[in-house]
Amino acid sequence: MNDARTIRVLIADDHLIVRQGLRLILETEPGFDLVGEAENGAEALRLCAERQPDVVLMDLRMPVMDGLAAIEHLHQEQPHISVVILTTFNEDDLMRRGLQAGARGYLLKDTDRRTLFDTIRAAVRGETLLRPDILARLLSPSETPAATTARQAARGESLALSEREMEVLQAVARGERSKEVAARLGISERTVKAHLASIYNKLGVDSRAAAIATAAQKGLL
Repeated sequence: MNDARTIRVLIADDHLIVRQGLRLILETEPGFDLVGEAENGAEALRLCAERQPDVVLMDLRMPVMDGLAAIEHLHQEQPHISVVILTTFNEDDLMRRGLQAGARGYLLKDTDRRTLFDTIRAAVRGETLLRPDILARLLSPSETPAATTARQAARGESLALSEREMEVLQAVARGERSKEVAARLGISERTVKAHLASIYNKLGVDSRAAAIATAAQKGLL
């Protein structure tokens, strides 16, 4: 984010009408600057390298390169750029994979503009803001034998999270910011960030969204 605190946004969606709608919404909201539009994942990567947005609104289903592949590349090559998935498809598996790949938020295209802006701002702060219905589905993995096995393995594995780390993780899953977690638990914000770093290390992730998605898949939430 620059000194004027204007958030630079890039849209990646193969539907012109969606891009036009998002452009209109962004252009009428102070503090946001639309810096580019892409029709597919490959074009999104090229424009990100050229224009360095703060956030990419990324559709998952696009030609040439889909959004999931684009998120993976972007997370490896330009991890300072945040990604918010914006899709019409209400698919739990894609949601988890997208968050685990590095996206910091997930919105359906029927979301209201306030939630859209709040989610973008949270992503720029390095935080995760998931809509309640999406969070509820994310935290309720299907009870398949594989899921049950994963749950049991997670609870018994040697790198289990400590009680305080679980408190921090649960707070983050509820969408609380670091300062809010610190205030509620009576610890410093720096300590919260240290706990988050430990959680990321144990789960093999590097973002709040990925930690939530992975912990949910492992049955820790």
